[in-house]
This record gives sequence, C-alpha cells and structure tokens, in this order.
Amino acid sequence: MQPNENNASLEALQEIRSIMDKSARFVSLSGMSGIWAGAVGLVGAYIASNWLRKPEYMNIGKATEGSIDSFDSVTMRLMWLGVAVFVVAIAGAFYFTYRKAKKHNQSIFNNASRQMVMSAFFPLLAGGVFCVSFIYNGCGMFVGPACLVFYGLALISGSRHTLSDIRYLGMLNVALGCCNLFYPGFGLYFWAAGFGLLNLLYGAMMWSKYDK
Repeated sequence: MQPNENNASLEALQEIRSIMDKSARFVSLSGMSGIWAGAVGLVGAYIASNWLRKPEYMNIGKATEGSIDSFDSVTMRLMWLGVAVFVVAIAGAFYFTYRKAKKHNQSIFNNASRQMVMSAFFPLLAGGVFCVSFIYNGCGMFVGPACLVFYGLALISGSRHTLSDIRYLGMLNVALGCCNLFYPGFGLYFWAAGFGLLNLLYGAMMWSKYDK
C-alpha cells in the first residue's frame, strides 16, 4: 500500500502545481496566433516592397525636422500600413486565443492575462514613441530596427506571465533589430524576417507543442 499512497500523493502534488501554474501564467495563448501574425507580417512586407519599387517612393523618411506636417505621403502611407498590420495581427491573435480558451473552458480575462498585457504594453508604447520620433526627425531608416527591438522587449517582458517559449522569440527579434541598426538600408528584409518568418516558425512550433 505504501507505493500506491506515494504515487497518489505525487499525483496530487503535480495537480496542485499545475493549477497554481495556470493561475500564475496565461497558458491559453494559441500557436495559431503566431502563425497568423507571421502571415500578416509577410503580407505587409510584400505590400511595402511593391510601394518602395516606385520612383515616387524613394524619399522615404526624408521629413523636415520639427514639423509633422512635413511628413511625405509615402512615409504616412507606410506608417498606416504598419498600424494596419499591427491591428489585424492583434485581432487574429485575440480570436485564436479566445477560441482555444473556450475549447478548454478557460477565461482569457484573468489576472495572468492582465499582467501579461501590462508587461508588454509599456515596451510597445515606448517603441511607438521612438518610431514616431525617428520619422519626425527625418530618420525613417531606423524605424525598422526600433520596431524589432521594442517588439522583442515586449515579448521578453510579457513572457513572465505566459508561455516561457515566447522569451526566445523576443530575444531573436531584439538580435535582428540590433543587426538592422548596422544595415539600415535593408530594414524591410529584417522586418519581414522578424515579424513574418520568426512569428510563423514560433507559431508552428507552439501549435505542435501545445495545441496539436
């Protein structure tokens, strides 16, 4: 009877640990969210690359310092494209995460999810301010690196309250952004690699590991 009692106690401890872990971390994040975000990122990069091939789009980021009214139309269009990509990616991530949580009778609105959002929000907000500042001062070539670095920092910060695997995705994005600082002319390629390919690979890995 002793071995059976020990096994029962061990199972009970594992169950308690699992419940505590789920309450402390947001585990309903879906791998399909990463796949969706990566696909949206690649589509956005493809649209931007088509725009930048046109002669009238060659002066991207050449705004006159100190006036937001001086932003050229190309810069503004790319800014709105970036915003649209972000909104569509977030909307898709919310949908797939909500669907996964509902399937497992879990709520996506809990203390862990709020902490995750708050942890990721401030790096994203700071990144947005940096990007606007770069464009405002005619340094549009550094918008790509800033997006990657601050997006990566947001993932690293938010990973404390969700699946720890996200931390490595964040580190890779930060590394890409830092490399992009030395090759600013290839920002779109780095952007597509970070927001597109890395998210796709991460999403597929998370789907296979947790969702499948």
